[in-house]
Amino acid sequence: MRSVALIGPDGAGKTTLSHMLRQSSATRLKYIYMGVETPKSNITLPTSRLIERLKRGRRAPAAPADDSALPARRTIGATAWALARLANRLAEEWFRQAASWYYQLRGFTVLYDRHFLFDFAPEIAAYAGESLDKRIHRWCLSTFYPRPDLTLFLDAPGTLLFDRKRELSVAELERRRQGFLQVGRRTPGFVRVDATRPVEVVYDEVVGYINALSSNAYSSRSRGSQ
Repeated sequence: MRSVALIGPDGAGKTTLSHMLRQSSATRLKYIYMGVETPKSNITLPTSRLIERLKRGRRAPAAPADDSALPARRTIGATAWALARLANRLAEEWFRQAASWYYQLRGFTVLYDRHFLFDFAPEIAAYAGESLDKRIHRWCLSTFYPRPDLTLFLDAPGTLLFDRKRELSVAELERRRQGFLQVGRRTPGFVRVDATRPVEVVYDEVVGYINALSSNAYSSRSRGSQ
């Protein structure tokens, strides 16, 4: 059972490399999007898609006749929404992990495009004044959620990442890059891959790491059966 995560800030090349790997016959892979954007997910709960639609269509409720009740009702509504969001987020993450285990048991190496453990790591995503449900969610992930066997960090400086995508600022991209590196120092199986090189070169290196991981898994199974 083996899993590989491709991670990195926006513009590092995760989507491009994931597509190349999925089209290649060099590796026996199953792909799972492990990021936070539900519309991009290839495996997701129906409730997550429903919540996504509700988020896009939410409108402020009409004010009650008694205006003094408005703050309390808003507080209750916000709390209920936060709890529902937390429960569904945890269910969604474990649903995708269960799918990953299923594929791995069938003999595939599972390729993760992004990974929740990094997307929600405090060094990358935490901000001052976060709500309680977000802090609980992060604790649940860091305490219980399985780590990939191999994490390939596509590394490039913030200036290059900005030139490629131009969505976040150079400073924010560099901050996230340093956050990934910081989390990587305490993550087993974390490998830095120089993503400043041509994509074909990066692809060959990534395939080499994946094949080495698969070969090690095969060797371990062979020794265990003797």
